[in-house]
Amino acid sequence: MTTRDLVSDYLQSLIAQGQERLPIDEEARQILRSWMLAARGKSPSAPRPLPLAAPSPAAQPNSPAAQPNSPAAQPNSPAAQQIPSPEPSQQSPAPAISIMSAAELEAATKVSPVTEQDEEVFYRLPSGDNQTRWDYFERALPHWDPIKSLTSLRSKAIWGVGNREADIMFVGDAPNYQDELAGQPFMGEAGKKLNEMLKAMGLTRDDIYLTHLLKFRPSMPRQTTNNRPPNAREIQISAALLDAEIDLVRPRVIVALGVIAARGVLKMGALPLAEYQSSARKRDHIDVAITQHPSFLLRSASRAERRLVWEEMLRVMELAKMPISEKQRGYFAPKS
Repeated sequence: MTTRDLVSDYLQSLIAQGQERLPIDEEARQILRSWMLAARGKSPSAPRPLPLAAPSPAAQPNSPAAQPNSPAAQPNSPAAQQIPSPEPSQQSPAPAISIMSAAELEAATKVSPVTEQDEEVFYRLPSGDNQTRWDYFERALPHWDPIKSLTSLRSKAIWGVGNREADIMFVGDAPNYQDELAGQPFMGEAGKKLNEMLKAMGLTRDDIYLTHLLKFRPSMPRQTTNNRPPNAREIQISAALLDAEIDLVRPRVIVALGVIAARGVLKMGALPLAEYQSSARKRDHIDVAITQHPSFLLRSASRAERRLVWEEMLRVMELAKMPISEKQRGYFAPKS
């Protein structure tokens, strides 16, 4: 996979999540222009490395400073002074835009594309009561060979939280900086927006089960607060872990938050979000609802778009046999 392919895949994932604009500097503009000219059969000059990430000597990918729980990242250490560690309740810092070369980015996310020849992976749970199976799931997962074979993930597992016997299971895509820092999913601004959605439904995090498709944050060179979307092989392997988690929880309804989560839950290939939403979906006789990631609501002020997300939440409530008030049905409805 070339750097151009990586950038294209990343932009497509942003489009699928509803983002239409992305600020770029003049250097990036020139690189994109050179690619456009090359596609038209012209001969542009060789592009310079794409500006994507700023050097951070204190945070090499596998160094102690890059690990939130390492000695080098203790509050009074020099590394901790260079890497901000806000409390989860505080406003999330803007993701760091750093400068990494195109070669470094390609090396960080390089993985063979998933093909028909790739062996499907399974995470097999033992027999026994559910607590025994949960204990095995959490104890054995970090040592599972397919996960160990991926060198593109960080080492701290971020487990699901909430009610392990919930009727509703929410699934996001992958942990980010704030999640890794707190050790729980959805701890940043998107998590606050998710909390608002749950409150409108008459729920809290204790009433649902909340997890990510990936149990580890995708890594990058010189990584601090910056994040990247998971690649195809990471999604494929992590989907086997999600299968086991669904088997443990056994919800009535699964809510996939965003296109990457939908891809892991439904295993229908890399489709646009609208395609996943085009008809009612099930997996293993469990109803699946697909909606925008909460981060989409942070970017969109459109009442119509918010109403579409809320209509999917109303459908979740109906599938879970929850009572729905007239007030709830009227949220974000067009004003007469």
